[in-house]
Amino acid sequence: MSYSIDLEGRVALVTGASSGLGAQFARTLAKAGACVVLAGRRMERLKDLRAEIEGNGGDAHVVQLDVTDVASIKAAVAHAETEVGTLDILINNSGVSTTQRLTDVTENDYDFVMDTNTRGAFFVAQEVGKRMLARARGSAPGSFVGGRIVNVASMAGLRVLGQIGVYAMSKAAVIHMTRAMALEWGKYGINVNAICPGYIDTEINHHHWSTEQGKKLVELLPRKRVGQPQDLDTTLLMLCANESHFINGAVIQADDGFGV
Repeated sequence: MSYSIDLEGRVALVTGASSGLGAQFARTLAKAGACVVLAGRRMERLKDLRAEIEGNGGDAHVVQLDVTDVASIKAAVAHAETEVGTLDILINNSGVSTTQRLTDVTENDYDFVMDTNTRGAFFVAQEVGKRMLARARGSAPGSFVGGRIVNVASMAGLRVLGQIGVYAMSKAAVIHMTRAMALEWGKYGINVNAICPGYIDTEINHHHWSTEQGKKLVELLPRKRVGQPQDLDTTLLMLCANESHFINGAVIQADDGFGV
């Protein structure tokens, strides 16, 4: 007997969907039957992904979003709901990083990371959460009461690593944000959880694994390998499933054991 997760009829907003994990998350949700709204700044990349998803029989839409701008967040969420209906799932994925020692971090470096990873993630979740709460309280229409919010943190938020201290700080904040939202919104059927990926091979860091420093890092990993974006598919689908009522406030390490 087989078991499958069916997201037919659900609408999912995926931030940072133009590449890497965001693009993979969108593909995975679309394959499970969800209508996906691809959000980000690189519109041409989003349109290409939309064409790919639609070519594979999925339902995808595009919305421009800059998570560092609260006005842009409000406009993007409103546009998404006007075009495709109420949002049932949020994949809060946008993120950036810098590589430097803490003594070298400038105000601009600090703001660059925190504005996207922490402030941006908070206000995206807040805007979507407000709409989910309104439906749950009966003050806004919607067929699905409750919701699923998945914040993409990092194992660096649990285990600090050298030269990415500000990134680690930002993701540690996302982890506590997840727990705070789960505590406050859980009684309304809104489940808020976090995924903490380990080292994943994406187009942004792909070149690094063939460098001397990258090879040394791989040797430190428990199974001497980096993950692939699709390695997070099952974790993502579990947290988004209609049946995942009892998973709330969870912080799931998907790092191949690196954080153990």
